Amino acid sequence: MTAASAELAAALAERVPEARIRTAFGQSWTELPLAAWRTAALAARDALGCALFDWLGAEDAGRPGASGARHAVSLHVVNPDRHLGLLLRTEVAEDEALPSVASVWAGAAWHEREAAEMLGIALAGHPGPERLLLPASFTGHPLRKDFVLASRVVRPWPGRLEPGEDSAAPPGRRRLTPPGVPDPSWGPRREES
Repeated sequence: MTAASAELAAALAERVPEARIRTAFGQSWTELPLAAWRTAALAARDALGCALFDWLGAEDAGRPGASGARHAVSLHVVNPDRHLGLLLRTEVAEDEALPSVASVWAGAAWHEREAAEMLGIALAGHPGPERLLLPASFTGHPLRKDFVLASRVVRPWPGRLEPGEDSAAPPGRRRLTPPGVPDPSWGPRREES
């Protein structure tokens, strides 16, 4: 696709005073407070010609940072006439809702639903917030860092055996548990036969 453009970021910052331009490794993006998220999206589409939605992604910080935000949300849109991209970024606290941009770019609806379902980000003004990937009986948000991967407790950790180890022989060293797995006493018990 296209690289994020410092030119578009600067033009957006002129229209949205709360926006801050950041640059690293030759890439520029626009950081926004949550309250300016939808305003910036409308300005990017209407004033800057970013008619093409590329992607929206979210990440979990694991715990609230200094700003109180738990999640970071990034949005990339493209001006197809000029072949320039614009990257927007905001942070969402646990008790806040991300304003939906699905009415600005229809393609954002799926990405926002994925972020809501997999990370637990609340959405404000989303046209269809129903579940997308997980069954209705599923509880929790599997992409959050505090989500326990219980299947790692039940099944052995995948990977190649070390030289001298075979599947029937007891391991020569203590078996390491993967990250995110609670104490071995937690979880279902296997019956020895």
